[in-house]
Amino acid sequence: MLKIPTIADRAWQCLAKYALEAAHEATFHARSYGFRPGRSAHDAQKYIFINLNSGAKGIEKRVIELDIEKCFDRINHSTIMDELIAPFGLKLGIFRCLKAGVNPQFPEQGTPQGGVVSPLLANIALNGIESIHRYKDKWYNHREPSIRYADDMVIILRPEDDAIEILERITEFLRVRGMNVSQKKTKVTAATDGFDFLGWNFKVQSNGKFRSTPSMDNFKAFRKKVKHVVNNSNYGSIVKAEKLAPIVRGWRNYHKFCKMDGTKHSLWFMHHRAYTVFNKETKQNRYSSAELIKKAFPTVPHSEGSHVMVKGTKSPYDGDTAYWSERKSKLYDGETSIALKKQNHRCASCGLKFIDEERVHLHHIDGNHANWKKNNLEAIHESCHDYKHMSKSES
Repeated sequence: MLKIPTIADRAWQCLAKYALEAAHEATFHARSYGFRPGRSAHDAQKYIFINLNSGAKGIEKRVIELDIEKCFDRINHSTIMDELIAPFGLKLGIFRCLKAGVNPQFPEQGTPQGGVVSPLLANIALNGIESIHRYKDKWYNHREPSIRYADDMVIILRPEDDAIEILERITEFLRVRGMNVSQKKTKVTAATDGFDFLGWNFKVQSNGKFRSTPSMDNFKAFRKKVKHVVNNSNYGSIVKAEKLAPIVRGWRNYHKFCKMDGTKHSLWFMHHRAYTVFNKETKQNRYSSAELIKKAFPTVPHSEGSHVMVKGTKSPYDGDTAYWSERKSKLYDGETSIALKKQNHRCASCGLKFIDEERVHLHHIDGNHANWKKNNLEAIHESCHDYKHMSKSES
């Protein structure tokens, strides 16, 4: 099957996504976290903790690990078009996106491979699946203990819940949309046995305490990336250190709310192997290799259990500037976080609030990147930062 859009098509899809996303964000379910602005995998991780911790009697619960068979390849076109909130011209463009390409066996199904708008269309088609399993908690509020990240989903069950009945209802929901539950990969697991989701392994221990760690597959994939860089003979030690830094920092940041106190996920062996290779390649003293190692394996602050989950159905398009600017500032640590609070979450350059998807940069006012005094640091938009440096270079 070939449905790979051209660069021009991707540019059009990006514009279409900006137009469609705001309208659909108002209708999306609160427990949907994948490929949505203002939401992340860490929100899903926190909601699983809320449902499986000792206070929620997680030791008694089970989990349905739901896998949708070839989700993006099987989504029914008519379902997407029926659910789409858009004027006729935009709907026509999306319809042409869906029909473009070659798919002889399933001409009425599937979204474009690598299409910018594909994740949004999948969210539109799957919206509502989170409400299939509901129950009343002790406060007589309806609770929906389902967590979806794009086409990955887990459903948390109490002892009295019927897993077979819930799966039958989910199967019917997906059948209408042209999709099927994968019988091989979908399973019901006791919370005490543990399960993998979004690169983490979640488990309720025998003492009732909840534990979240990097999954074995995630750790193996990370280790493979590090080995590929360290053992690559085409790079020198300095280049290797530069390439390793974002890989290691990204992995540590992703797992910063996990329990990482065991040797199972220790980076010691990778650290030691890199040091041996760097020491041999540089043929310099140990101090030089140690400096490269420090650069390749940067320290990332550990923040176990401190993530603040996004509130209900909140969306960056809801106009609540105060909430989103404050939330964005909480996603940063250290000096950036201090500067944001000092500036009341406003850019020191343009004065606008940090509410969009643009990254926050830390700017050194005197231009000296070695001067980390608080009065020399200010938080600004990435584009404002680029403009400041461009202006200096021109002058």
